[in-house]
Amino acid sequence: MLNIVIFGAPGSGKGTQSERIVNKYGINHISTGDVLRAEIKNGTELGKVAKGYIDQGQLLPDELIIDILASTLDSFKASKGVIFDGFPRTIPQAEALKKMLAERGQEVSTMLDLNVPEEELMRRLINRGLESGRADDNEETIKKRLNVYHTQTSPLIDWYKKEGKYQYIKGYGDMDQILTDICEAIDKVK
Repeated sequence: MLNIVIFGAPGSGKGTQSERIVNKYGINHISTGDVLRAEIKNGTELGKVAKGYIDQGQLLPDELIIDILASTLDSFKASKGVIFDGFPRTIPQAEALKKMLAERGQEVSTMLDLNVPEEELMRRLINRGLESGRADDNEETIKKRLNVYHTQTSPLIDWYKKEGKYQYIKGYGDMDQILTDICEAIDKVK
């Protein structure tokens, strides 16, 4: 099984590159953001709880996310692997993911860190908000999300380095070159 954690700040291109990885390697994609947005759109109880956190630019409780991921992962039959997009975001979540995968006889193959300068992230997210109408892509919320990323999420880099799973990817510039770099990193662990 090829289980990839795609990592980076909001706007780093995780969703875009995830689609390209899925097409190349034939693995499944779990985007916690997409799953949560669907729950919100459908007006489920989970969606209502999630919306409260997301509107404030905060992370959801770990138990909630782990339950969603386990259920989604278990729904994939005969899967070649999964790319986790938007998860984990904290060290406790990384530990919970490691445990959940171990219970299924699997592990994270690699963590790809899409590194993008902050000013580029702001530009991308503001443009995405204008194009898509996503409510969380406004300047105030973006700044909160980037602050949460720097304080709560970026410590995962050192955690995955200790696990021997970390791989740096320059996440800006030519899209095809970014994909080439990603594929080289994945092919090292396949």
